[in-house]
Amino acid sequence: MSSANSINIARLIPQSFYYAHSYLQLSNKSIPTIFSVPCGNFGNITAGLIAKKMGVPIDKFIASTNLNNVVPNYMNTGNYNPKESVQTISNAMDVGNPSNMARIMDMYHSVDNLRNDMLSWSFNEKKTSDMIQTIYSQNNYLIDPHSAVAALGILEYEKLDSEIMNKVFLGTAHPGKFSDVVEPIIGQSIDLPKRLEIVLSLKKCSMSLNNNYDEFYDYLLTTFQ
Repeated sequence: MSSANSINIARLIPQSFYYAHSYLQLSNKSIPTIFSVPCGNFGNITAGLIAKKMGVPIDKFIASTNLNNVVPNYMNTGNYNPKESVQTISNAMDVGNPSNMARIMDMYHSVDNLRNDMLSWSFNEKKTSDMIQTIYSQNNYLIDPHSAVAALGILEYEKLDSEIMNKVFLGTAHPGKFSDVVEPIIGQSIDLPKRLEIVLSLKKCSMSLNNNYDEFYDYLLTTFQ
């Protein structure tokens, strides 16, 4: 048994495949391609960098973060200074010391090498909220706060480079998962997918265990044998 979180390389490997899948769907592969990825623990973008190392022709990655700006600061200064996480509306990205930076630096060895493949910016709560509202009002398409941060990364990159290219940002969750944040921004309720409605209506079951390995081990053996 293993947690399918971004610390687990067994999650990152299959994540790397959908960068290749996304690239194959592009209609014009003769122009450069960039990916903007919403980043917290930097697992998803690590998977993308692995895909690039394996040969997927991605020109640049944008590591888009919320107010937890340790990596953007590192990319600017070359000094990596972890700090306590800051709570934001894109809460799955509230990480003050991303563990996957160790993997990234093992691949790139220096911040100068990493800058060749990755840029990183931080965006505040207002910009995130405004991005959700703008995409909804202009395109009638609703995104969650994490995807909004990724979209902001694309807009920031466009300030640096006006070249025609494929610009892809990752959508990572249904906005209904964050209805408490999104609904006040757009001023209306969100229609949830039927499957999600069913899941939310189910009874929640949990069991408390002490922080003791032997107790946990015995529980697993007796429960799943």
